[in-house]
Amino acid sequence: MSKKETVYVVSDSVGETADMMVKAVASQFLGQEVEIKHSSYVENQQDINNVVTVSKYNHSIIAYTIVLPSLKHYLDQRAEEEGVIAVDLMHPLMEAFTQKFDIEPNHQPGRMRKLDENYFKRVEAIEFAVKYDDGQEVRGLTQADIVIVGVSRTSKTPLSMYLANKQFKVANVPLIPEIPPPQELFTIPRKKCIGLIISPEKLNEIRRERIKRLGLTNSANYASLDRIFEELTCAENIMKKIGCPIIDVSNKAIEETADIILAMFNKRGSYA
Repeated sequence: MSKKETVYVVSDSVGETADMMVKAVASQFLGQEVEIKHSSYVENQQDINNVVTVSKYNHSIIAYTIVLPSLKHYLDQRAEEEGVIAVDLMHPLMEAFTQKFDIEPNHQPGRMRKLDENYFKRVEAIEFAVKYDDGQEVRGLTQADIVIVGVSRTSKTPLSMYLANKQFKVANVPLIPEIPPPQELFTIPRKKCIGLIISPEKLNEIRRERIKRLGLTNSANYASLDRIFEELTCAENIMKKIGCPIIDVSNKAIEETADIILAMFNKRGSYA
């Protein structure tokens, strides 16, 4: 199998357009794994220098959508100097429009998002996910499209943010043996709730790595298998009481878990 190749998506806005185009092209190369890394909202030459440097180091391609002429020309210049392949995904079409319409473009980053109602829905959903993350303000459970429950380190927060980027209002609640779950979990429609479980061994590995990264020396119980078994048993009992679907996230990427959740809800035909 071919080694994984990296493409850096660079934009002076979010970079969704470039992301979709890169994915579309990558899908045509079966057997070649492509990892996409993002550098969004680039504002100055230093931002460009950083991404060109890391692309050169990793022998990667840059795919970009930059509408500010000064930044575009600087990226082209630096990429050529460093021998990095940089592909402008927007300029050829903008040139065609200019010739056809005989009008100069505005060169304003993020114009499409400013005019796109979906953008505002996405922002609202992201703000909701932040506000009701990790069991904050449980009243949000009744307002959410999706409620995620699970023990610590089952990726509830990143999953919530991923779904929020797809315009769904998501709240998540940690399940801890010593803290009774909010009663709202048992009153909301159970089809809105999703439980996340994980294998004890995988959770032990994740928690030990987190303790190591944080440099904590007094949190051994947090990663002990005895504690993990206790938390998982308690969590599964609560999920069964709620009657919600349960997903094992032991070996799943965030995107894969999100796809499963969305498939569940799409099959039901409703998020309410």
